Amino acid sequence: MKVGRWNDLGERIGVGAVVAGIGLVCVWFGGFVFGALTVVISAVMVWELVRMLDADAPAVRLALASAAGLIVAEIVPPAYALPLLLGPIFLGVTLLKRRRATYAVFTVLIVLAGLGLYILRTENGAIWMLWLALAVIATDVFGYLVGRQLGGPKLWPRVSPNKTWSGTLAGWAAAGGVGAIFMTFTEANAEIIPVSIALSMAAQIGDIAESAVKRRAGVKDSSSLLPGHGGLFDRFDGMLGAAVFFLLVAQIIDFPPGIVAG
Repeated sequence: MKVGRWNDLGERIGVGAVVAGIGLVCVWFGGFVFGALTVVISAVMVWELVRMLDADAPAVRLALASAAGLIVAEIVPPAYALPLLLGPIFLGVTLLKRRRATYAVFTVLIVLAGLGLYILRTENGAIWMLWLALAVIATDVFGYLVGRQLGGPKLWPRVSPNKTWSGTLAGWAAAGGVGAIFMTFTEANAEIIPVSIALSMAAQIGDIAESAVKRRAGVKDSSSLLPGHGGLFDRFDGMLGAAVFFLLVAQIIDFPPGIVAG
C-alpha cells in the first residue's frame, strides 16, 4: 500500500528537477531570457486552458494572441500595453462556444501572472524572484510529502480530493521557513515571514482553482507535456496564484518589507 502511495515520486522529482533547473537559469539571466520564459509558459497555459474548456476552439490561435500581448506588455510601459494584454480575452469570448466566463477569468490571471513575475525579476532582482519560487516550491513539496504521509481530514474533497489539512498546514509552515531564511540573509524584516505564508495560501488557492476547472472539464490533467505532473498548468497553478497575489501585495505594502529604496 505504501509503495503505491509513493510510486510516482521518482518521476515527479526527476521532471520537477529539470523544470526547476530551467527556471533557475532563466531567473539568473533575467532580461530577455526570463521574459521569454514567462511568455512561453503563459502561452502554453492558455493553450491548455482552452483545450480543457472547449475542444473545438482555436487553442493555438488564442495562445499566440496571449503571448503577443504579454510580449508587448514586457517591452512598452504597462499603461500602453494593458489593452493589448487583455485583448485576447475578448477574442476568446467570441471564439469559444462554452465556458467563456471561466476562460476570461483564468486567461486574465495567466497573463497578469506572467507580467507580475517579469516585473518582480526586473524591479527587485533575482533574489526576490528566487524567494517567490522557493516559497511556492516549498508549499508544493512539503504539502505533498506531509499530506501523503499523515493524511487526515480533507481540505475540499469535492474539488481536490487529495488535498489534506495536514499538507496545507505543512505548506504554510514551509513557506514561512523560506521567509525566515530570506530575512536572515537579506535586509528584509520579520514581515517577510507572514508575507511568505500568505503567498503560500495564494499558491494553494491557485492550485485548488485549477483543480476546479479540471473537475468541471472532466479531465485529470491539463495536458500530458510533463510526465508525472500533467501539463504546465498543473505545474504552475500555484505560481499563478502567487504571482497574482504578489501584484496585489506590491500595491499594499513596501516590498521587500523593511528595505528602504535608495
